[in-house]
Amino acid sequence: MVGLKPPEVPPTAAMKFVSAGMAGCIADLCTFPLDTAKVRLQIQGEVRIPRSTGTVEYRGVLGTLSTMVRTEGPRSLYSGLAAGLQRQMSFASIRIGLYDSVKQLYTPKGAESTGLAARVLAGCTTGAVAVTCAQPTDVVKVRFQANGAQPDGVRRYSGTVDAYRTIAREEGVRGLWRGTLPNIARNAIINCGELVTYDLIKDALLRAHLMTDNVPCHFVAAFGAGFCATVVASPVDVVKTRYMNAGPGQYRNVLSCFLALLMQDGLAGFYKGFVPSFLRLGSWNVVMFVSYEQLQRVAVLARPA
Repeated sequence: MVGLKPPEVPPTAAMKFVSAGMAGCIADLCTFPLDTAKVRLQIQGEVRIPRSTGTVEYRGVLGTLSTMVRTEGPRSLYSGLAAGLQRQMSFASIRIGLYDSVKQLYTPKGAESTGLAARVLAGCTTGAVAVTCAQPTDVVKVRFQANGAQPDGVRRYSGTVDAYRTIAREEGVRGLWRGTLPNIARNAIINCGELVTYDLIKDALLRAHLMTDNVPCHFVAAFGAGFCATVVASPVDVVKTRYMNAGPGQYRNVLSCFLALLMQDGLAGFYKGFVPSFLRLGSWNVVMFVSYEQLQRVAVLARPA
């Protein structure tokens, strides 16, 4: 069983948009604990003003997950899931669902195939637009995931809606868009690493007749895309996470956050949480792309003749 066969009629842009959002949610449900572990490892060792003691120390992916379950309970692994799903329905729908349509806009008329430049431009465009629209959900998700790492078990927010309101009230509307620039940079890189790499690997496998357009092909292409995306995006991801989680006045801007991390931890600091990042992004890509391809085919089959 290798999934549904490619449809004779291609899916519409609307089908891709909805399928991408649903696939993103499915992938988040499967990999959210790894994302939470990544956030905890990325903010670990962060110098806070005023300095605090008694924070929990995390060691490795499994160590982080087990420590969270032991000290905060199993539910802590899914802290911020509501905001995460809200994010995927808007974020993945735009950056993934509209990728093919935008790619065609950048492809010269009459061209036999889409070039690398058009793919990269499409990935950067949809990634930037998606971040701009979905940034508040990402800020709230990161705050919830980092919440249990606060000293003395302090909880910032009672729920997702309270988080949106509190951030807007205490930090202004700009607080909901905190870290937009590093997030745009991160997601432009990740979009190219994920979508362009997935596109290229899948095309290469099909052109060389090494695999057919089915689940195993999607799995291989998605795994390669996840690894490439993690390698190139990890430094920006660490800065983004720390800046989003920072309290008012902790960093003057993104550059000061970048320099503080560099001075405190050196270059190795930019790859904090790399293993959970790869485990999460690699598995997320596999689940998302396999689900995305199958959901598109289901949507085409379900469309009235």
